[in-house]
Amino acid sequence: MPPIDSRPEVKLFTDGACRGNPGPGGWAYLLRHVATGQEREGSGGAPLTTNNQMELLAVIEGLRALSRPVTVEVVTDSQYVAKGCAEWLAGWKRNGWKRKEKGQLKPIKNEELWRDLDGLLQKHRVQLTWIRGHAGHPENERCDELAVTAAETFR
Repeated sequence: MPPIDSRPEVKLFTDGACRGNPGPGGWAYLLRHVATGQEREGSGGAPLTTNNQMELLAVIEGLRALSRPVTVEVVTDSQYVAKGCAEWLAGWKRNGWKRKEKGQLKPIKNEELWRDLDGLLQKHRVQLTWIRGHAGHPENERCDELAVTAAETFR
């Protein structure tokens, strides 16, 4: 019997880093095709940014690197990204990209990045997994190394 979803399975490991917050920052991802084990890495950065922006860009750039719709597990150490996608995003969209604060609607931070991420999430079947950062997870450590290296180029 053929699988219900014939999309390829991919794991996307991500991390962001910032030297100062705000300050020079870097993002990185590692993509792994589950069936073949093939991997691809990417990284970049900005001279003046925040850690949350770099965490978001790591996921955005990793998803952008996918050439077709896939089933993807996004592994992140960012609670901001994990909770944003799983808990907050639907409400922000419902409220015109605003968040509730003390009974009032306020603009969300990093709206443009969240909008980009939302569009990419719609293209794929995505599962988010949060892991503790700097806890010896090999792929997270590799992404951290790449992100820190990218951030250092802007110092």
